[in-house]
Order: sequence, then structure tokens, then C-alpha cells
Amino acid sequence: MHDFLLKLSIMLVPGLLAVTCHEVAHGYVAERCGDPTARLLGRLTLNPLRHLDPIGTLALLLLGFGWARAVPVNPGNLRRTRQDMVLVALAGPGANLALALFCALCLRWGAALPGPLPADAPALAFSEPISLMAAFGLYINVILALFNLLPIPPLDGGRVLVNVLPKRLADKLRRIEPFGLLLIVFLVFGTSLWQAVIAPLVMSLVTLLAGPHVDVVLRTVQLLFAG
Repeated sequence: MHDFLLKLSIMLVPGLLAVTCHEVAHGYVAERCGDPTARLLGRLTLNPLRHLDPIGTLALLLLGFGWARAVPVNPGNLRRTRQDMVLVALAGPGANLALALFCALCLRWGAALPGPLPADAPALAFSEPISLMAAFGLYINVILALFNLLPIPPLDGGRVLVNVLPKRLADKLRRIEPFGLLLIVFLVFGTSLWQAVIAPLVMSLVTLLAGPHVDVVLRTVQLLFAG
């Protein structure tokens, strides 16, 4: 029970912030482009309770990857339908990349505290939890950003592709969307896509952002998901 509560305390805030900001970013950009649907439904809020998906939240805490309920967007309200849909789709991964950068800065700040410090020093008691949460926040936000950019509907990358391809090709790709989640599950668990492509990209970007403190991220991920 102690181990579970420890892991929950590290993952809960950055995890919920990652999926919530992802969805709010979609709704905010849609509103700026002319579609008020998210605001009218009360989804332009950072209150995670307005966005949580029970299965997605459970997956986030158990697997280190999850999702929230998608913010609804009405393309008919957008001023420039195809161009604005691209912006709306990219807003989610963009928010995750911004959060990843913020977490990387927090990680570097925590590691930059003067040392050595006494074990009971207030600064140490504050910086260690922050560093662990920042490490997980960096990791989960990079995963969400890169995974959502896969060019498969209904992922954000698929929506971008649908709106930049010629209409005939876009219509063919759009037909995949009802089966998109099954296709994604198959590609992740039934092929080497994750190990061969996604995981190396994730670690490359995490290493770039974390710099000399990447070992903190690796140790945190090991703590949370080993065994």
C-alpha cells in the first residue's frame, strides 16, 4: 500500500495535468478559430473532473500512458475548416511539448539546489518530490505528444493528415477512423512499432530536454513501472 501511495503521489498531478491541458488546448484553439462548442459545454477549464475518462485515467496510473475524454469540435463553425482543423489537432501535442519543457526546467531547478544539504533540510524535502513529479511529467508529456502525432485517425496526427491530403485520399483515410483504435492497439502491442520507433524517439527527446539530469527521469520511470 505504501508503494502504491508513493507512486500515486508522483504520478497523479503531472498525469492529470498532461491529459487535461491536451484537451483544453484543442478546445481553446477551436474557440479562437470560431467554434465555441468546448466553451459552451464547460470544457475550457483546467478542472480535471470535466475531462477525465475512467479507463484512460486508470491506464495512465497503471501503464504510464492514458487519455481524457475528447473535447468536441464542430468543424462547421470553423472559419477555415481544413486549415483550422490542422491547428486544432496540433494544439494538443503542442501543449504536451510545452509542459514537457516546463517539467524539464523544474527538473533542472531541483537539481541546481546547493548541496550537500542535511537530510532534514526544508529545501531537500521540497525539491525531491518536485524533481520526481517533474521527471514523470517530462516523460508522460513527451509520450503523449509523440504518440498523438501518429498519422492514424482518430489521433491528432491522423486528423492533421486528413486535412492536408487531397480530398480523395483524405476521404479514404477518414474511413479508417471507426477502426482506428483497434489499429493503434494492434500496432502498439502486436508489432515492433513501440520498441523500434516510438520508444527511441521518446528517449531521444527526453534526453534532449533533461540534459545531464536524464538519469533522474530513468530512475523515476524505473521506480514507477518496474516489476
